[in-house]
Amino acid sequence: MVEPIVPSRVLVVVAHPDDVDFGAAATVAGLVDDGAAVAYVVVTDGQRGGFDPSVPRERIGPTRREEQRAAARTVGVEDVTFLGFEDGTVVPGPSLHREVVRHVRRWRPDVVIAPSPERDWDRLAGAGHPDHLAVGEAVARALYPDVGNPFALPDLAAEGFAPHEVTQVWFIGAPRGRLGTDHVVDVTDRLERKLAAIACHASQLPDPEGVLARVRDWTAANARAAGLPEGRHAERFNVVAVVPPPEPDPPPAAPLRERAT
Repeated sequence: MVEPIVPSRVLVVVAHPDDVDFGAAATVAGLVDDGAAVAYVVVTDGQRGGFDPSVPRERIGPTRREEQRAAARTVGVEDVTFLGFEDGTVVPGPSLHREVVRHVRRWRPDVVIAPSPERDWDRLAGAGHPDHLAVGEAVARALYPDVGNPFALPDLAAEGFAPHEVTQVWFIGAPRGRLGTDHVVDVTDRLERKLAAIACHASQLPDPEGVLARVRDWTAANARAAGLPEGRHAERFNVVAVVPPPEPDPPPAAPLRERAT
């Protein structure tokens, strides 16, 4: 059982613009309100997104970048980096690995928030997007061992990105109970900020009211599943320690009593 820490620095690494807002924006708002420094790394520009065929495809990426910056400001985040990988083709290979290591070392977080690398076989849509799984796997591979290994990617250290130890990763969208510790965050007081962040992604919302209603339903269902009172809303993560603390030594065995003669 891993007890979630209260982080002072958080890095969110996601595949597409809007991923963080659907998965974790209310939690991010709470972390920022509590004084944590939070930054986003978005792997692609979401070039395959959108719903309006009249919009030229070359406009989608730049539009989605601006939407993500606006959504980030809604929850108090100003540091947003786009890596520029092609939407729909992400793999946890060397190029992405290097960029994740670079930006974790740059931001030096206690906690990284990322999509789950494990597919939920209840459904393929949503969290099961191949780019989400690839980014989650890339983050897991980067956090152990290379982010903290002084002998890995020494050219990054030479550029000023020194090794760094991350304490925990919080995965979004993992199958319940399958990775680490389920961590449910009551976000009732920040739900409207989450919805406002999602609403910034207008290029992805043909039915904004319907989408926001479904988000309310999802967060209410998370709260009910966690046993929170009716009317509450929650976001859910699976918390995994990057390097678990050592197990305490077992107590010494009691000496055997001599058999009576």
